[in-house]
Order: sequence, then structure tokens, then C-alpha cells
Amino acid sequence: MDDVIRIGSVNYLNARPLLYGLSIEKWEQPVEITEEYPAQLLESFKSGKLDIALVPTASIHLLPGAFVAGDYGIAANEEVASVCIFSEVPIEQIDHVYLDYQSATSVRLAKILLKEFWQREVKFLEADEDYISKIKGKTAAVIIGDRALQQRPHFKYIYDLATAWKQHTGLPFVFAAWISLKKLDENFIRQFNHANAYGLDRLHEIATKNEVPYYDLNTYFQKNIQYKITEDMKKGLQLFLQKLSLYKF
Repeated sequence: MDDVIRIGSVNYLNARPLLYGLSIEKWEQPVEITEEYPAQLLESFKSGKLDIALVPTASIHLLPGAFVAGDYGIAANEEVASVCIFSEVPIEQIDHVYLDYQSATSVRLAKILLKEFWQREVKFLEADEDYISKIKGKTAAVIIGDRALQQRPHFKYIYDLATAWKQHTGLPFVFAAWISLKKLDENFIRQFNHANAYGLDRLHEIATKNEVPYYDLNTYFQKNIQYKITEDMKKGLQLFLQKLSLYKF
């Protein structure tokens, strides 16, 4: 089993197009694919259980020797829809914010934007599994992933963090990228890019297969999420990492 390449992905809807091609690619060497939510995925990656993973970008600077592998990831040029601050009141009135425990990237992005873009001083609260029910009055919360899409009809005020980042910096935001801690075979990377691209050519088909009652996945896959990592996205990622270093989140 030493020659098996272990691939780890987040288990959210936004990763379905990437996983689609990975799951049916005729690999030249064996691969093993696992899915976890972002925080769990990071722990598996750090412990050496994975060779390449769709790692939340806030964790890259915590991984000595980590580098971006391949040309794809999960990013947004404007509205992402699934990474938001949800509130019953306008953001000017918020004084407490619960932080979603599933992703370090999103909560750090929220902290940066609250400080720099909205210029709000708030108290951050650790979230438990029932924290969404605690969004009341001046207490808001960061919610990410599929749960964020589910909650959109239930709150009057929704602040999209990718939109706010674009307004604040003029750059797209990269939420996750394929990361490796070791040099991978060039033939594997070539196949890996091909497999990622395969799903992106079939977004309508993938949306239909994964249809949910609470959000239009054609909109999500084709408008909200950007999968090919562009030069502007790389600039946005570098700026985000610089801000993380500045604030030491």
C-alpha cells in the first residue's frame, strides 16, 4: 500500500465538482479518497494520513514546507453564498459573534473583515453544535458550507464574506487549495489536474445529481464558486496570508 496516493477533500457540496472527476479518473497508480469537514481534514493532513488535501488556506502558514499542488481549489470572485455572517440585526448593531468550529479560514476572514472593513469591535464566542439557535438580538454567527446555504431563508441580515473581501481588497478570495507537503510525481499532477477539470466541464450534470431543496446548485457551482486558481486569486491568497501574519490569528 506504500504506493497509494491518499487524497483528502472537504465533504461539502462545493467540492462535488472536483471530486466527480477524481472518483472516476483511471489513475496510473492507486489512489484513496477520503472526505471530512475542514478542521478534521487538516488534522488528518498534519498527521501524515494524507498526501494531498483540499486544505483551508488559513492553515497553509502553519504547515512548514507546504505548497500548492495542481491548478484548482475553492474560491470566489464575489458572492460565495456559503460563507457568511448571519444576524437578526444590521452589522452596525452586532456585539457578539459565534465562530463556526468547522473552518479556521472562514472565522479568520470574518475577524479581518470585522476589524478592517466593517470597523466593528465585537466579542467572539466559541461555537458548539447548537450555536445556530443562539443567533438572537445582537448576537450573530459565522456559518459555512452546506449549513450556510440551508440557513439563508431564515435570517434578515446575511453578510457574504467573499463579497466583503472583494469590496475591501479588490481581489478574489481562496477558501481552500490542494496542498501537499512533499513533491508529487509530475504524471500524477498532470492526471490530477485533468481529473479536476473533468468535473468542471459537467457542472449542470453534477448539480442535478446533487440537487438540494434549499439552494440552486447550478448557481452555486457556476456563479458562486470559482474552481480554477487564477493569478488574481493567488494575489488574494498572498494578501490574506500577510494579514494573518500581521494579526497572528
